[in-house]
Amino acid sequence: MPKADRFLKACRREPVDVTPIWLMRQAGRYMPEYRALREKHKILELIKTPELAAEVTFQPLSAFDLDAAIIFADILTLPEAMGLELEFVSGEGPLFHNPIRSPDDIRKLKPIDPAEALGFTLQAIRLVARELDGKVPLIGFSGAPFTLACYAIEGGSSRNFIKAKTLMHNETDAWHQLMERFADAAGKYLVAQVHAGAQALQLFDSWAGILSPADYVAYVQPHTRRVFDIVRESSDVPLIHFGTDTAGLLPHICRSGATVIGVDWRIDLHAAWRVIGEDFAIQGNLDPVTLFADIETIKEQAELILQQADGRKGHIFNLGHGILPETPTEHVAALVDFVHSYAIPAP
Repeated sequence: MPKADRFLKACRREPVDVTPIWLMRQAGRYMPEYRALREKHKILELIKTPELAAEVTFQPLSAFDLDAAIIFADILTLPEAMGLELEFVSGEGPLFHNPIRSPDDIRKLKPIDPAEALGFTLQAIRLVARELDGKVPLIGFSGAPFTLACYAIEGGSSRNFIKAKTLMHNETDAWHQLMERFADAAGKYLVAQVHAGAQALQLFDSWAGILSPADYVAYVQPHTRRVFDIVRESSDVPLIHFGTDTAGLLPHICRSGATVIGVDWRIDLHAAWRVIGEDFAIQGNLDPVTLFADIETIKEQAELILQQADGRKGHIFNLGHGILPETPTEHVAALVDFVHSYAIPAP
């Protein structure tokens, strides 16, 4: 089977020769090539210069035998394009200088034309897709409405998301207006990525795990489904839903419109499949910290996950979250090679 087919076939729950693997944040701070670029360029400069974003996207593909590329970008350029002032502060991470705190702030958000507002990422996708020339698929992505709302309301990351949850409960109409705006913008952005050359899409709902199941269903699920519905109206590419600490939400996440469900290390694969059913592919789910262990331990932990998959159609090996900055690159290479060497049991 051509390497180019593995990832997409697994997303569609079709037979594959070996388990495909790609890794979230596979382009990033653990790679010396990336760190060399960051010494010369700020993060937003890398993201907003298509040639540099394309270069970063290719770095892990040159180093490891990965089955998919993911465009180098950031989920927060979307709310920035809608009018929020974004800055990446050393030691603190992303900050919005004009966070959303009231219904009036929500009304000030601008609708976007992705080609105009986020054209730098679309051009990077075109450059990467042209250079890849079908060797491996390219994944595009966006932040999900809830995670974008959390960042926009808190003004950055948060431990408890008090401001976001308070607005959600106390200003319910305003909350849904905000989520609708983010859902429409994210859907349009993802469609534009497909037109530019992305062959699969991932929706990052990184903070969904902070919610109770009832709150997820009432305040988030309809808007997540709206994003996927917008994409599905014009494309049939695989749609991946990613979140962390979402084991308790899986019965609802699988009804949000994705075709591939990302799970983290807090739930075993066979348990996740029992919850969501066999009609979905699953992506995951090695703990990123495992990559700091010795190589034999990494292989043992990866084998446990592959044994849980047990030859089912539709398993994409990944981490349960992004690669951590200090991860040894030789451990990444060993993981990728081991996953490819593991014989898939006959169905």
